[in-house]
Amino acid sequence: MADTREESEPLLNRARGGSGRDCPRGVPTCSNVQEGPGAMARRDLCLDQAVVLIEDAIQYRSINHRMDARSLWLHRRYYSSTSQWILSFTIFLILALAFVETPSSLTRTSDVRYRPDPWEAPCGLTEGIEALCLLVFVADVSVKSYLIGWAQFRRNPWLLAYLVVLVVSLLDWVVSLSLVCQEPLRVRRLLRPFFLMQNSSMMKKTLKCIRRSLPEMASVGLLLAVHLCLFTVFGMLLFTGEKDAGQDRERLTYFFNLPEALTTLLVLLTTANNPDVMIPVYSRNRAYAIFFIAYTLIGSLFLMNLMTAIIYNQFRGYLMMSLQTSLLRRRLGTRAAYKVLSSVTAEGEAHPERLGVKPEDFLKVLQKVQLDSDHKQAITEKLHSRSGGLLSADEFQKLFDEFDKRVIKEHPPRPQYQSPFLRNTQFVFGHHYFDYLGNLMALGNLVTICVFLVLDAHVLPKDRDDFVLGILNCIFILYYLLEMLLKVFSLGLRGYLSYPSNVFDGLLTIVLLVLEISTLAVYGFPHRGWKPAMLGLLSLWDMTRLVNVLIVFRFLRIIPSMKLMSLVASTILDLIKNMRAFGGILVVIYYVFAIIGISLFRGVVVAPRNSSLASDNGSAPCGSFEQLEYWPNNFDDFAAALVTLWDVMIVNNWQVFLDAFRRYAGPWSEVYFVLWWLVSSVIWVNLFLALILENFLHKWDRRSHLQPLTEEREDTSEMTEELPFRDVLEEPTEEELVEKLSRHPHLQLCR
Repeated sequence: MADTREESEPLLNRARGGSGRDCPRGVPTCSNVQEGPGAMARRDLCLDQAVVLIEDAIQYRSINHRMDARSLWLHRRYYSSTSQWILSFTIFLILALAFVETPSSLTRTSDVRYRPDPWEAPCGLTEGIEALCLLVFVADVSVKSYLIGWAQFRRNPWLLAYLVVLVVSLLDWVVSLSLVCQEPLRVRRLLRPFFLMQNSSMMKKTLKCIRRSLPEMASVGLLLAVHLCLFTVFGMLLFTGEKDAGQDRERLTYFFNLPEALTTLLVLLTTANNPDVMIPVYSRNRAYAIFFIAYTLIGSLFLMNLMTAIIYNQFRGYLMMSLQTSLLRRRLGTRAAYKVLSSVTAEGEAHPERLGVKPEDFLKVLQKVQLDSDHKQAITEKLHSRSGGLLSADEFQKLFDEFDKRVIKEHPPRPQYQSPFLRNTQFVFGHHYFDYLGNLMALGNLVTICVFLVLDAHVLPKDRDDFVLGILNCIFILYYLLEMLLKVFSLGLRGYLSYPSNVFDGLLTIVLLVLEISTLAVYGFPHRGWKPAMLGLLSLWDMTRLVNVLIVFRFLRIIPSMKLMSLVASTILDLIKNMRAFGGILVVIYYVFAIIGISLFRGVVVAPRNSSLASDNGSAPCGSFEQLEYWPNNFDDFAAALVTLWDVMIVNNWQVFLDAFRRYAGPWSEVYFVLWWLVSSVIWVNLFLALILENFLHKWDRRSHLQPLTEEREDTSEMTEELPFRDVLEEPTEEELVEKLSRHPHLQLCR
């Protein structure tokens, strides 16, 4: 282990040349211990520092952490895949406890009419699991605070908040045990999503983006509030007539008092109650339509879309800023690694100003770096392709451009056949036109299924004759099997499996074949009047449905063959890869609102037989919560709360929820649902829309303007760009890198 004094010692001395601050005399550094037993240890320390710095660059992590030997060992263990998996699993586990804790979600249905008493975990079971999770988080914050140092810890608001959340959670945990798990409110359940947020740098940046967008969103929100209030007053003045039955009906139904009028027009912003809200007066006088059209035109079509534009504009700028910061972190990590390795080269050199990095030192470091073998091989090949000599700073940086790429593996060579007939057969069935034929057959199979679904729409399953459809399915499945075997013959087994589309086709073909053989073995061959009684686990109709579902699913194979669909599909895949932060934000807001909803509304929705408010379906008003039988939508457990919040976020019929919970829980419940609508439907959905637009437009522009170059690259290169928007980011300048490195709190670069 290195001496603790190494933490404050400079790592590079004046041997690098240039001007800058000097290193203290007499202090050992990476480059001035050239003899003695400490020289090898110091060299190993420098190599370990370079390894950690490169790993930081790969993962876009900050390099502002301790650089002594003990800290480097701890740093690598902490960021190892095992440690990070344990931390991620712990976060998942503590969040998942909400499904088991009281009120438990372990029932088949959430419908208050049929929901049985759930299984409740004994006191101490979930608390014990939670205690283990909290201990993991204590270790996590301890390691993080040690690695960055006390000075950095005090200036990091997220780590300070991390510590506060842990203290509050532990105190609340002690209170739970002291009250034998009978406490009315668990504060720590509201704090659990913080553990997810603090573990994701992109989620922190997203929250910062939302915070920066709040002033602009508040200005539009103020306009919306003024618009809502003005039209509410206009509506209450317009619909107060006593002689007109339509006006009186409108007033009693939608504009009875100020809170109800505000709620009605707020829901109308989302068009959920349009045209219901307009019909009573419109049926009497068509001029009243002007009021509702003007309100919807200004509010929904102008102000709400203006909100979307503001969020998109703010998000786009901040997304580029965050990606620019990530690029800067990568460049800082690689440049710091270059400085450290070049100091190793300086040992014993007479002209240090001409030094660089020895390729053999770089290869030693590369072997220790936690990186997949494909990227290591690509970097090694790029290193061997150069002429030789020491690596300059630019050459060193270009080697790490491979991090921004993903490796496209070459397909195995096709088998070589001696017979001319076999070679011609291989050419025919290995051609892409054979794939087009397969797509056409899949389309034909799908069309036949749709035709029979239309023809048998009014026939009960027990009365259906599946003779023709059974025969056609057998023919198509045999073709799929033949297609798979011919492709294996043309490409070879390894070549066939090297294509993901072939793996998808082959797996579904095997499953379809097994199902078809099972159907024939149990129910015999198709024939007229093929309606046998149920045998085994599934009836003939169930087996047929399962086969048809898999056939429809197999039709997705055509997506890569259509350029526009392929572009949309690739955009969706990129979104799935890069939307963890946005998905995490959604999880956080759902979790918090669900816990709050359970605390506020648990048990307020009761079965019809237990409440006069919940009248039976026959006497309930049309369109009400009771008449629509929305009984499963409640806050009696965590899973039910999540589904209820989802239904409200979609804003289809969300006025039904507002009305029902106003009657069951009180008028204050509307505040909760309106806040949920603002956070989920207005802010998060628009933020997600901005992400989709930015990714799709960027990819569309690249596809349109760089298509010839892209096609050529796909034919000749094994690497493709993976970092989003990489081509529009600006490279940091040399002065910026030097200035950032000079202010490193632990890596003192002496010049």
